[in-house]
Amino acid sequence: MNENRNVFAVDGAGGFIVAVVILLSAVAFLTYKAIVVQTANSANFYKIQDETSIQRISTDNAKHIVDVK
Repeated sequence: MNENRNVFAVDGAGGFIVAVVILLSAVAFLTYKAIVVQTANSANFYKIQDETSIQRISTDNAKHIVDVK
């Protein structure tokens, strides 16, 4: 039988707390990065040039977008 049982082992309550802390720190980091990216791009305005030559399916459509800065 397994005589080495412990509540604070990696597969017990301690492991659960470690896993929750790691997951919450990952969520906090990704939330912070999302806020930073959104703040940086919130004032990044653009305009579309030559709208009549934009094709429905084309990889060249990105050339029509120009930053206004």
